[in-house]
Amino acid sequence: MLSKVKSFGLKGIEGYPIDIEADVGNGLPHFEIVGLADTAIKEAKERVRSAIKNSAFEYPTKRITINLAPADIKKEGALYDLAMAIAILSCNSEYKIKNEDKFVYIGELSFDGSVKPVRGVLPLLISARELGYKNIIIPLGNKEEASYITNINVYGVKSLRQTISFLCGEEELEQIKSCEYSSLQNNDDYDGLDFANVKGQAMAKRALEIAAAGGHNLLMVGPPGSGKSMLAKCFPSILPDMTFEEALEVTKIHSIAGELDLKKGIVSTRPFRSPHHTASTVSLTGGGANAKPGEISLADNGVLFLDEFPEYSRQTIETLRQPLEDGVITVARSNATITYPANFTLIASMNPCPCGYRGSKDRECHCPPSKINRYLAKLSGPIMDRIDIHIEVDNVTYEQLRSEEKEESSKEIRQRVNKARALQAERFKNSKNFCNAKMSVAQTKKYCKLDSMGEAMLENSFNSLKLSARAHERILKVARTIADLEGCENIEARHIAEAISYRNLDRKLWKE
Repeated sequence: MLSKVKSFGLKGIEGYPIDIEADVGNGLPHFEIVGLADTAIKEAKERVRSAIKNSAFEYPTKRITINLAPADIKKEGALYDLAMAIAILSCNSEYKIKNEDKFVYIGELSFDGSVKPVRGVLPLLISARELGYKNIIIPLGNKEEASYITNINVYGVKSLRQTISFLCGEEELEQIKSCEYSSLQNNDDYDGLDFANVKGQAMAKRALEIAAAGGHNLLMVGPPGSGKSMLAKCFPSILPDMTFEEALEVTKIHSIAGELDLKKGIVSTRPFRSPHHTASTVSLTGGGANAKPGEISLADNGVLFLDEFPEYSRQTIETLRQPLEDGVITVARSNATITYPANFTLIASMNPCPCGYRGSKDRECHCPPSKINRYLAKLSGPIMDRIDIHIEVDNVTYEQLRSEEKEESSKEIRQRVNKARALQAERFKNSKNFCNAKMSVAQTKKYCKLDSMGEAMLENSFNSLKLSARAHERILKVARTIADLEGCENIEARHIAEAISYRNLDRKLWKE
């Protein structure tokens, strides 16, 4: 007999429908799976056989052939187990399975017949809904993840037996109820990482506030122990809340990577990724045999913090060029070419030299010029151009550390950031942009008009600092953000002056 049921596969963060065709016919007992299946799918024959037997169903001692169509697309993972078991049992008329072709089945089977959670349920459900599929059966362990998808009927099952009972009309299943994303907002718990606990560093805090308000990339340069890492770790506490659309995009990526907390079901706070400087290029950009997302995609709509920036390999650093410019990363492999979102804010930190004390008032630097040049040469001009804000972070004094003066909290800074982001949301409501840093050339020209004083100031800096066209654009974008923080409709000369001050540190360090 022949039966056919529906399942879904993943390519990047998008799902596509797969027909699971089962042919149970006469011949020597044999189980074959065709349709470009990977090892995990090939091994499904043992899981499916045991799950059917241990669920008290009759396993056909015949020749079983499963086809995964379309046959020219590589499939991977264990999420087709449940669909294959349903297809096999549908060939047995004794079970009186009804409407099995009306559902999409997703789930991995255990030997005892229980249905285990799988990766990528959220993007699968979103794609299924967009393609018009209305009824989906998924593992009950993925119910929290599925609860944020509306306008679709999703059922969570514990076991193969429960699924068959439901399809035979012997048992009713409740649909997974929808959750309100707004109930997760305004979460101020950042493990105690608050700017109120950072003494001094007024200039660095100001620069980080601008970076948060406009989505700008930032580089901190300073000696060891000056607080660069702590400042970066406090940065997420002043970022605005994610919108539901941003949260869905981030959750898709984390679900595919297997890093989603199944108890929460959604990523509601902006990611903060901090890979070690020994991280490989593939781990940062994504890839491998199955073209999985890397750290820069897992940081989408959040923060990628690269501590000891020049300690990363030059090849790894250069791979940041495309995502910093385009907000996406294209992973090309022999069996797949996939584009992942990579719309992150880069926060990087570094020492001014290998020993860290170049230019320090407290300790003397003993690094020879050749060693300093090799260290700084890790950061190319194109990379530095793509970082909007460059700041110097000095050591705090003893008086600052012991001062009882209350520092401004992250909550207070965040309120200003949210007001600036609200202005940008209104400004870009008819475009795909959500912050000043992502403005196109046409938008920069429209929203970053200067008065005569600001124009003269920018021209003088452009010529004296020998800025590139990209650096010119980024100065305008930073100035626009500074104006937004002040609630100013037009960019004034003082906004341009402050934006320019964040672009001359690289010229200073690389010339000394």
